Amino acid sequence: MSITTTRFGGHSAVVDGPGGYSGVEAGPEWAEEILRLAEAKNATILAHNYQLPAIQDIAHHVGDSLALSRIAAQAEEDTIVFCGVHFMAETAKILAPSKTVLIPDERAGCSLADSIDAAQLREWKAEHPDAVVVSYVNTTAEVKGLTDICCTSSNAVEVVNSIDRDREVLFLPDQFLGAHVRRQTGRTNMHIWAGECHVHAGINGDELTARSRAYPDAELYVHPECGCATSALYLAGEGFVPEEKVKILSTGGMLDAARTTRATQVLVATEIGMLHQLRKAAPGVDFQAVNDRASCPYMKMITPAALLRCLTEGKDEVHVDLATAERARASVERMIAIGSPGGGE
Repeated sequence: MSITTTRFGGHSAVVDGPGGYSGVEAGPEWAEEILRLAEAKNATILAHNYQLPAIQDIAHHVGDSLALSRIAAQAEEDTIVFCGVHFMAETAKILAPSKTVLIPDERAGCSLADSIDAAQLREWKAEHPDAVVVSYVNTTAEVKGLTDICCTSSNAVEVVNSIDRDREVLFLPDQFLGAHVRRQTGRTNMHIWAGECHVHAGINGDELTARSRAYPDAELYVHPECGCATSALYLAGEGFVPEEKVKILSTGGMLDAARTTRATQVLVATEIGMLHQLRKAAPGVDFQAVNDRASCPYMKMITPAALLRCLTEGKDEVHVDLATAERARASVERMIAIGSPGGGE
């Protein structure tokens, strides 16, 4: 890939290279320009919890992908700048079809969303023609369009329990969240796709065990996408960690727990961008990553330079064809109809 440089305002140079956009520091001048451009273009900036701290701090709204998409649908602004990965911006477009949705770098993908495509889902459905398809919101618009009902990590158990127990369920794409749902529901006729988020899957049980033993008084916040979720429950079941200290939580659930915890230290098993919001929510608590290398390279492609380019040039715009969007919207609305969707991931 060639490297190209674009100057903005005579002082900032955005460099497009193999790792994304760079060349701009997130200082006061940058922040002032971002907010000026957003106001001038009638845009609201949404940032996912896993974004760089500077991106979270400049955003008008910070949260999980589904909560942000619902904010996008209700926003008064004409333009949504979604600082997250591509499927998230797609979901915002699905729920806000009349708005212009931009993502600062369209190359920001997702290993979990990429673990199943529409063709694979059609084939799987053909093998189980009477099954109900439940898809995690961390999927592409095309996959959502082939889905009966979506779910989030916080309401996946509720969604599956809403389905007649005699019906087969195809749960996708995350195998660790699927295993958690199967444990909670006791459902034996639930088939789970063998997909994973490579970042969450890399947070393993050995690391969790070692950190828990090093910090025996700490609470554990574990995202159900993590490869160590089963290990966390094992540690509690075997008495290595008090059961009340092990919490399997969505990102939104982690923030809720942080605001009310009496613990002085919490070990967090999820993408490390989440630590920024947790520390803001409970500054008196020592939040530590179970794996401090658990950083999503796709999330981190939304750099200060990428956001500046996005607002200056109006790129990259996200499109979802109307037929796909209509089908996908139906699967999300069915989820919302059964109860509060809670945290998106």
